[in-house]
Amino acid sequence: MSRKNRPWLFYDTTASVCTTCLRQVEAKIVIKDKDVYLDKWCPAHGSERVLIADDADYYRLCREVYVKHPEMPERFNTEMRYGCPYDCGLCPDHMQHSCLSVVEITEHCNLRCPVCYAESGPERQAHRSLAEVEAMLDAVVANEGEPDVVQLSGGEPTLHPEFFAILDAAKARPIRHLMINTNGLRIAREPDFVARLARYKPGIEIYLQFDSLRDDVLQHLRGADLAAIHERALANLEAHGISTTLVMTVKRGINDDQIGEVIQHGLKFRCVRGVTLQPVSDAGRNLAFEPQRHRLTVSEVRRRIAEQSGLFTLDDIVPVPCNPDTLAMGYALKLGGETLPLTRHLGPEALLAGPRNTIVFERDPAMKDAVFKLFSTNHSPESQANCLSALLCCLPAISAPELAYENVFRVLIVQFMDAANLDLRALKKSCIHFAQPDGRMIPFEAFNLFYRGERMDKTREIQAEIAEATRWRQRGR
Repeated sequence: MSRKNRPWLFYDTTASVCTTCLRQVEAKIVIKDKDVYLDKWCPAHGSERVLIADDADYYRLCREVYVKHPEMPERFNTEMRYGCPYDCGLCPDHMQHSCLSVVEITEHCNLRCPVCYAESGPERQAHRSLAEVEAMLDAVVANEGEPDVVQLSGGEPTLHPEFFAILDAAKARPIRHLMINTNGLRIAREPDFVARLARYKPGIEIYLQFDSLRDDVLQHLRGADLAAIHERALANLEAHGISTTLVMTVKRGINDDQIGEVIQHGLKFRCVRGVTLQPVSDAGRNLAFEPQRHRLTVSEVRRRIAEQSGLFTLDDIVPVPCNPDTLAMGYALKLGGETLPLTRHLGPEALLAGPRNTIVFERDPAMKDAVFKLFSTNHSPESQANCLSALLCCLPAISAPELAYENVFRVLIVQFMDAANLDLRALKKSCIHFAQPDGRMIPFEAFNLFYRGERMDKTREIQAEIAEATRWRQRGR
């Protein structure tokens, strides 16, 4: 008797949450043709199928090759009582330290962006006190020892009335790299502000909102004509040599055809260290935009980079081992007026061998060693030629250059999962965390889904249900 086969390949089991009620549900990962789906079922709200990758080979590469031992924080901050994702803070079930710690210092903003996950705006006036911010910074240091990257965010952090006192507080702590997440309005309009900001170099970087070069797109995503503002901001940052990353929120059918334009634009500036691409997710104010129709997977963004950038190929955009489901990156070196892709020459071994998990790989000693090996003058002439020719075939006269952060150009894909595509296995490896004044460090996706503002009410309701069910089980023993 012949048996029917299902039209898809079962790959793995995991857990997720119901998009409607946010309660934990069982889930499985299935592959159909080249597409990878998260299938989940809620007793109250039925079945859901969500696309999580459109390239099964790349997805399997993430899961089967770019796998690194989890690196723990110095301490955990909350106990395990309700199960993931209702114990965040970090609890001992979490599998990754904070590669990037976000410190939100204000809810106030001079824009009201339709895609804002924090729902900031001019009408919101609350600022964190300096004491609260220092407590958040201390929480990061207590968890990390020497934090890799701390990002000041908001709202618009440059509007905080004690902004420079906060910078002083951050620089007084053992933070390796400090980022400021900004829309650039003050940087564009106030040259004196930029000059004062430049005094905090080195170890400071501007994380500049930069979704497009076109005002019609910026109106859709940010509610304002910002193209000229962005250009003035970049000119001021270039004049002071302040390291800058361009940050592009990517939305299907709106600006996903402009990824190459933004990358090529960034390459024109000495101060720009790269472009970070963040596919739109279902959080905050963006809930009204039906993000499931507009969300792009990491594999889709990766392919658009290869198709549009004129610089990177698919082989250059690889999973980031600390959380390969949601992060991918490519590196290039800017040398002698040329930009030369690097990642394709390193292989997974270089990224997996480092002693520390971080999404800023230029700070990883193993990554540095691999780069310097390519340029090393300690090789024999024959092996040196082999190392150099792969990267510098067009510049044969260059050997053993002095490599610094100014030579780096990176692209980073950062996908923030939402309730629809949340994979708790990947959430447990989240390495981007929000610091809280009470000492907790909450994973980015969990914070926006369960712990931000009024969403905490739903989380408390679910926690109460779990606690009651636990009491019933214990009474029945």
